[in-house]
Amino acid sequence: MAGYGTNDGFTAYATEAGYVFPDGTTDAQKTAARQRGFLVIDRYEPKFSGRRSGGYTQERAWPRTGATTYYGEAIPSSEIPVAIVNASYEAAFLELTNPGSLSPVVTGSQTVKREKIGQLEVEYSSSSSTDIEDVVALATPVVTTIEGLLWPFLPPVWPGALVV
Repeated sequence: MAGYGTNDGFTAYATEAGYVFPDGTTDAQKTAARQRGFLVIDRYEPKFSGRRSGGYTQERAWPRTGATTYYGEAIPSSEIPVAIVNASYEAAFLELTNPGSLSPVVTGSQTVKREKIGQLEVEYSSSSSTDIEDVVALATPVVTTIEGLLWPFLPPVWPGALVV
């Protein structure tokens, strides 16, 4: 199953956003890009509320049972919110124009301070940590458009209450 949405929806979204597909882009390439795009979005699954509607055999993180928005609004268990699909399209377009740019290969022996690939520019933090989770987190690009589309589906973080 290739990503969220459809190739027609992907094309319409990208065109509306003013993105230009490379000359000769095929439907197969769009499908492959949507496949890689949904993998980027599904990295957020531990932060999404609820659980997969189809259980562990469900291929993607959405639709979800028991999911709510940041504001506590219930999301129907059969629905994939439009913003999730659009975030997937954003990731798909970046993956189409710069394959692998959202899934960097990480090695602990070298780090990049700044890297620019097409419209995506990433500056990595330097760290002396050897913990693999820290190294991966530091190397993973953050795309603010995708973050902006996803935040309504991430639960609020409440500061700890001081109990006396």
